[in-house]
Amino acid sequence: MTTLEKIHQSAIREFLKNGFQKASLRTIVRNADVTTGAFYGYYSSKEELFAALVEPYVAVVMKKFMEPQGDFGEWNRQLEMEHLREETGIRIKWMTEYIYDNFDRFKLIFCCSDGTLYENFLHNIVELEVESTQNFIEKMRRNGEIVPDIDRHLIHIITSGMFSGIAEIVIHDMPREDAYIYVGQLQEFYMAGWEKLI
Repeated sequence: MTTLEKIHQSAIREFLKNGFQKASLRTIVRNADVTTGAFYGYYSSKEELFAALVEPYVAVVMKKFMEPQGDFGEWNRQLEMEHLREETGIRIKWMTEYIYDNFDRFKLIFCCSDGTLYENFLHNIVELEVESTQNFIEKMRRNGEIVPDIDRHLIHIITSGMFSGIAEIVIHDMPREDAYIYVGQLQEFYMAGWEKLI
């Protein structure tokens, strides 16, 4: 195992145990069995170390949710809603699988990131989804559909509830197979609500 790998493994354990703010850099270095000088050869601070552990995973998720969700607004209302349901399902399934393939990193993000740039990760994902939802509604209107006015704050609250629910699978260490069922049911619940509103 390389020095950097030892630092990362020790850091993950310490951050998971104590969270970012209470984690001890001295403990990380000691448990990695490396010198403080060796640590500073890689990172200048605890913040930089935490970022190195989670930023690549945050970047992948943000990129995925910034991708267009398909060309909505080309069909009738029923087909539009079915398309939205399908596209949303694909993204949520992908996110759940990616979380479980990198569980410790998302545990750090969801449970241990207070005091870092990553404590707003869920909020940032929600904002991307709010924009996507508003774009979907506008495309429906341009297609001649009558869609009620839905306040942006309400869209944010509903979307935040969905993604906070997904975070719960990590917060409570839910087994992967249970999480797939839970997230599927959560998606059905929220999609039914959207269909009612729209």
